Amino acid sequence: MGQSKPYRAKALVVEDDPMQREMIGLLLEESEFDVIACESAEAAELVLQGNGDNVVLMMTDVELAGHMTGVELAYAAKKYRPDLDVIVTSGKPLRQRLPDGALFWAKPWAPLDVIRVAEMKASELSHRGWRRSS
Repeated sequence: MGQSKPYRAKALVVEDDPMQREMIGLLLEESEFDVIACESAEAAELVLQGNGDNVVLMMTDVELAGHMTGVELAYAAKKYRPDLDVIVTSGKPLRQRLPDGALFWAKPWAPLDVIRVAEMKASELSHRGWRRSS
């Protein structure tokens, strides 16, 4: 019998810059998250509609490839998953209102911030006894 792989929560990274997307993904993977990376809000929305059941954290840039902004995605994400932790980032001042519970991080933010948020979320899930449904 093989050993089962321990469950890891999922994070959704939505960023059209490939280097930023990869860096954020690596930081989250170091914090024991499985990462789903998307270039556009439309692709991320499909993830949330489909297999996004175990996504507990989403980090998105405001300006993305496609027709939808990260702010619009934040609203859609909260509609599908009201308990989802959402972080919206931008190098420009945010002029739009975010959905309740979403955070805004001005760029440049520190990589340690991503690790800190991921570890706090993992700790919160652990205390809740959150497990993957079989």
